[in-house]
Amino acid sequence: MAGIKKEEVKRILYGMGADLVGIAPVDRFGDAPKGFHPCDVLRHCRSVIVIAKSFPAGTIFCNNNLPYTLAKNVLSDMLDKLSVQFCTHMERYGITAVPTGTMSYGFDERTDRLRAVISAKHSAVAAGLGRIGRNTLVTTPEYGNMVWFTAVLTDAELEGDDVLTGDPCPDGCSLCRDHCPVGALGRTEMDQMACHSYTFKKGDSESIVFNCHTCRTICPLCLGTRNRLLEADG
Repeated sequence: MAGIKKEEVKRILYGMGADLVGIAPVDRFGDAPKGFHPCDVLRHCRSVIVIAKSFPAGTIFCNNNLPYTLAKNVLSDMLDKLSVQFCTHMERYGITAVPTGTMSYGFDERTDRLRAVISAKHSAVAAGLGRIGRNTLVTTPEYGNMVWFTAVLTDAELEGDDVLTGDPCPDGCSLCRDHCPVGALGRTEMDQMACHSYTFKKGDSESIVFNCHTCRTICPLCLGTRNRLLEADG
């Protein structure tokens, strides 16, 4: 089993409930910030497996932010549990696999940004699942930007998926930039602190509620190009 193929990895993960799975060889992460490269976490990492769950699109059409918040929190928990289960499964065959989680864990003072163990967003691009749009979100053909990611690091040497190329955004589109309530877009990197300070607020129960998802909702490719809701509308 040491020579496990990517097709078997995907079969296992789809069987566990993944909606999308992509694989990137570790040599695609040369631009990762120091301390956040896959090999900074797992020294002998050879491949990064990216797992995605689709977001229920109906939540972005609500006038109340709680359904969107609930979906995001549940999907994060589902991905964390799925990735841990998968890693344990791989160890039965002598393969080291490490979950990295769905949430940011700390502040990187060198770049003034919140960071996860590694960037699941950039991992998804490296694994061929989508492309980063002008709203700084990953856009996938199947689900648009209505998708949540996590990454698993492994010492298994797996064949990588083809990377999608080109700008996913329609020519000249600036809807996300023009409608961002805090002007966080329109530069190389999103103004993360401005976005976070506006987006996250305390609910009545002291839980965190998403106050904004404009950049996700207003995107013409929000639902992707292969989403079943688009077919129903057509």
